Amino acid sequence: MLKELAPTPNRRRRAVVVLADRFGVLSVERVEWWASTAQRLVPPTATEEEQRLREWLRAFSRQRPRWGWRRAAKQARREGWVVQRQAHPAPLAPGRTEGEHRDRVGAMSPIAPDALWAMDFQFDTTADGRTLKLLNIVDVHPGCPAIVVDRSIDADKVVATLERLAMERGAPAFVRFDHGPEFIAAAVADWCRFNGVNTVFIDPGSPWQNAWIESFNGRLRDELLNGWQFDSQLEAKVGLENRLQRAPTPQRPWRAHA
Repeated sequence: MLKELAPTPNRRRRAVVVLADRFGVLSVERVEWWASTAQRLVPPTATEEEQRLREWLRAFSRQRPRWGWRRAAKQARREGWVVQRQAHPAPLAPGRTEGEHRDRVGAMSPIAPDALWAMDFQFDTTADGRTLKLLNIVDVHPGCPAIVVDRSIDADKVVATLERLAMERGAPAFVRFDHGPEFIAAAVADWCRFNGVNTVFIDPGSPWQNAWIESFNGRLRDELLNGWQFDSQLEAKVGLENRLQRAPTPQRPWRAHA
């Protein structure tokens, strides 16, 4: 129970002082299971500059929850902050060791725009609980040609979106997607054949083979969908279109091979 009341070292220090003053029976030395060394150490007082930097980092992490400390430090330096690197690097994520190699994400790593478009669906809900369906299309060179928002998106809507994009910027050389019914439909296959577009299907149950779109979906989820409640389909459409104007570059998947 005491741990729940004082989960952090600073709170534990204050709790120990209060209990010792009130009851006169507890001391830091007696609360061994409370990590007595941590209670005795007095935290250094942060300078005014450090306090302002901490506030900047907290605001940055709220705006960019997917960006790690490297990108935060880089952005801080760009804005004039003096940032020093930690003496000891952060530990590796559980289950991963240095030099570990992941499975290959696929056989294509394009080096030109419109060589490969990756496509996938995402789902969200409006405030009334109704479903929103998103069709995300990512040019893996990189870029995001389209985010289509509707209550329902079928194969015909996929074809209409591809046709619109092809008229605006030209058809891609390849499109990559999973075996969803909207993608394996005859309408999509016919459009690809008529426009000379090759299709690349990922293996069933292997989303890492479409890692570019998975990376984009994850960042869109963390940076927008999880932090915003849309009241209507129109609000979602406008919000996502605004997001598309400053869409992040899809991060390069781990060890993508040409």
